[in-house]
Amino acid sequence: MADREGDETAKLWKVNRTIHELGFRVADEEIHMDLQRFKELYANSMGTVELLGILEEKSIQRGVIVFPGNMTPSARKVIVAMAAQYRLEEFSEADLLVNITHHTLVPRHEVLSPEEKKALLEKYRLKETQLPRIQMADPVARYYGLQRGQVVKIIRPSETSGRYASYRICF
Repeated sequence: MADREGDETAKLWKVNRTIHELGFRVADEEIHMDLQRFKELYANSMGTVELLGILEEKSIQRGVIVFPGNMTPSARKVIVAMAAQYRLEEFSEADLLVNITHHTLVPRHEVLSPEEKKALLEKYRLKETQLPRIQMADPVARYYGLQRGQVVKIIRPSETSGRYASYRICF
């Protein structure tokens, strides 16, 4: 039993680390909370009402929901219903055990600001529809929380020029 609990603690720690690398702000008490305290506060008691209460109380508009295994259809309905007011990214624990952006085969991605996107389109005299696309379901797009219409700059190594950049628009 202790080994299983230790494995679960290690898994949660990895997920926690990846969430921090996603760039979400997490309160210090959440970061340093041990597994037992986490279970006392959240295990089997986090329903829709509690989640909405936390989001409203702390004026949170964007967050990450991490679930073990597969998300239930009823949980999916709640997230869809909340989408008008809150932007919630959903990941399974398995998705967050490893930070995919640290993999050697994943080039560096930078999300452009609206101003940078406008400058890019003007510089190359392009319309949004002329940019190559990246799907919202792409693992890297999900990692960065890309929204429809956002542009990402992808920087790859090049044997001839050292590195080169390409751009993709999320659709």
